[in-house]
Amino acid sequence: MSRMFSALRFPQRLLFFSATLCVLCVLKSSIFAQPKTPAAKHLVKPGGFIQHLTWSPDGKKFLFTRIHAGKMGLWTVNTDGTDLTQLLPKANTPHFDGGWSPDSKRIVFVYDILQGTDGKLQLDVMNADGAGQKNVLPHKNFFEESPRYSPDGKKIIWTSTRNKNQDIWIMDEDGKNMKALTTDLAIDNASTWSGDGKQIAFTSSRSGNLDIWVMNADGSSPKRLTDHPKMDYWPVWSPDGKKIAFTSMRDGNYEIYLMNADGGMQVNLSQHKGNDNYATWSPDSRRVAWISNRDGEYAIFVMDSR
Repeated sequence: MSRMFSALRFPQRLLFFSATLCVLCVLKSSIFAQPKTPAAKHLVKPGGFIQHLTWSPDGKKFLFTRIHAGKMGLWTVNTDGTDLTQLLPKANTPHFDGGWSPDSKRIVFVYDILQGTDGKLQLDVMNADGAGQKNVLPHKNFFEESPRYSPDGKKIIWTSTRNKNQDIWIMDEDGKNMKALTTDLAIDNASTWSGDGKQIAFTSSRSGNLDIWVMNADGSSPKRLTDHPKMDYWPVWSPDGKKIAFTSMRDGNYEIYLMNADGGMQVNLSQHKGNDNYATWSPDSRRVAWISNRDGEYAIFVMDSR
């Protein structure tokens, strides 16, 4: 090889070096190239502070809590950003944290029947257009929050302090047959159904830190899915049951993470220095939307779930 190279004239040597360099560049790019993270797409910027984002099961609308003109209430918007609608414009008290029924026709939510300056939380139901509001769970001096319909629409899970601690509870859709699913002394909240209705993921501090846990729909066999010294919370199960999205502080700011339903393959989806929170899945489980302030204002972003 050295004799052959020495016999080459200068122009031939130059061509030899160029060809070798090209081969090395190709090899390096094929070995070290990493798949590009798809960019998050900005969808809606309604203005003001927004939270508690949920994608309707029919894929047509987002539901979220918005503070607008000094009032906290529930709003919807089409997924293309049109038809921003306040659902209860005449309500004078806060209402928030809603969940869609599986047919997208009803919304269960938290309604605050303020008495003086003290919050008095109860759970109400209304039609998707804001009509037909009725009470499902009256206020009884307990904290009631994060109601979510089961995939068949027959049950509702929510967070309650009925046992003097934040626990996950379940009841029939009409408010009957209430039962505590968790009774641990630690905080348990922010529950979400698996697509088949057989399991429930939730946030818990029972390990000494806020982590994502999962249990059977009857409350049995609780299992820890995340184990990180930073806070993990607000899990949302993909409709196909394969993935769970959640918010994590493990990178120093609020980021949207994805993991397999068994806790494996935990990856940062949002990857931005802004605060990304309140993930929700598209009905086909192919996209994840969330709320972010990365552009200086709170807005709804969406990204493929890889």
